[in-house]
Order: sequence, then C-alpha cells, then structure tokens
Amino acid sequence: MKELAGKIVLITGGASGIGKIMVRLMLERKAKVIIWDINQANIDETIAQFTMGETIFGYKVDVSNTEQIQETAKKVKQEIGIVDVLINNAGIAVGKYFHEHSATDVTKTMDINASAPMLVTREFLGDMMNQNSGHICNIASSGGLVSNPKMSVYAASKWALIGWSDSLRLEMEQLNKDINITTIMPYYINTGMFAGVKSRIPILDPESVAATIVRAIESHSKMVTIPGYIYRFTRLGQAIMPLSVFDWFAGSVMGIYKTMEHFVGRKK
Repeated sequence: MKELAGKIVLITGGASGIGKIMVRLMLERKAKVIIWDINQANIDETIAQFTMGETIFGYKVDVSNTEQIQETAKKVKQEIGIVDVLINNAGIAVGKYFHEHSATDVTKTMDINASAPMLVTREFLGDMMNQNSGHICNIASSGGLVSNPKMSVYAASKWALIGWSDSLRLEMEQLNKDINITTIMPYYINTGMFAGVKSRIPILDPESVAATIVRAIESHSKMVTIPGYIYRFTRLGQAIMPLSVFDWFAGSVMGIYKTMEHFVGRKK
C-alpha cells in the first residue's frame, strides 16, 4: 500500500503500545484510522490526543469474542466503508512454565494471538478481494521462530500466526489478487507487555518498531524481523547446527533462554 493517503486503516490493539504509535503514523500519512481496542478509556484518550483535523474512529472490541468481531466489522462497513489496510496488532503474553498455566491462560492467549487475526481478517478479506486491492499486516513475534522457556503458549500462538499469515500471502498470489500480506516478527519491545525481561540483545524502541512496520506496509514487504538479523540467525542456526549446539548458542551465548526469568508483564 504505497500510497496511504485517504485509505481506511484498521488497527487492533490501537489504543496503546506500538498500536497507538501506528495510529499516529497513519494519521500523519493522511489515512482514515479505525481503532479496535478492549479498553474504552484508552480509545477515548487516543482519539482526543490525535483529533486535530484527522479522521479517526474507535470501537471497543474484545477480539477473543467472535460475535463482537463480526458485529463490529459490520458496523465498520456500514458506518465508515471498506477497510483497505488491516493491522492485526492486538496481543497478550503470559510468562510462566507451561505446567503453571491455567486453562484460561492457554485459551485466551491462543484466542487473542492466533485465532483473532484470522477471524478479524475473515471479516474484511472478502471486500478486499472484490475490489482487488488491500493490505493485511500481522504482528507476530520472533518468539514464533525460537523456542523459549516460560513462553511456550505465547510461542505457540505466534508460530501459528506466522504459519497462517505467510500461507495467506501465498494464497493471494495463487489467486492473482493484488492483496499484500506482511508478517512482522519483532524481538521484545519496550512497551510494558514484557516488563522485567532481561536480554543481551537490545530490547526494541517502540517508536522505531512502529515506523518499521508502517514502512514495511508501504514497501509491500512480505516477512520482516526486527532486528533484521534475527531471521537469518535462527533459520541458519537451526539448519546447520545440531539441536544441542543451537541450544547452547541460543541459551548460553545469546542468553535467549533466560530472558523470561524476571518477567512481570504489563500491569492490569
């Protein structure tokens, strides 16, 4: 989506973190922006902060609720129009050993991180296909590339998201549809979601990550890791190293397997 001016952009989880920054960046590009978020107070604050002649809308939606997704998507189409750019950004993280997870931890994480992007996309993809244009950007994680203790369910949700997102890209290509799919796989971002994480690899600045995502949409990038070397490191390392050697390198040298030891997460 090289030209974003006048386009309708929907961002889930758009009232906080990198979602809120992307709202601002899209408004700066003269797009019409729709926020979906579970927190009404944050939606109201974001709209009040950015409403200075820009076109911005907000809807309270729990993306783990299929009926809310369907009902709100219908409202968006009736009240605003066909979505040109969809950014599936909403996500949660639970940092525990797997045996410590409750059933709710598991289902909620999978519902929000893996199922919701598919269900939200399902509501808007048909219109994009009918007009033969559009862009879907799915915010996954480098946790979908590398296994990590205390991230088993989160990693599972992001592995699922990456697999679905890139399969969707191939489907649009096979069907000769001018609909671009971008899969984003960032390292830990300093937004509060991963508060307490200790890492030898620098934790990412949210402003920089949001800008990289918007540029990826503008340039029709297919798969983007942030930082860029993460994809090459994981794929090459997993390909050429025995598993025990890769575990030693990722765990002892890079320290990845100990990053979640002091995780506390975002305060509710």
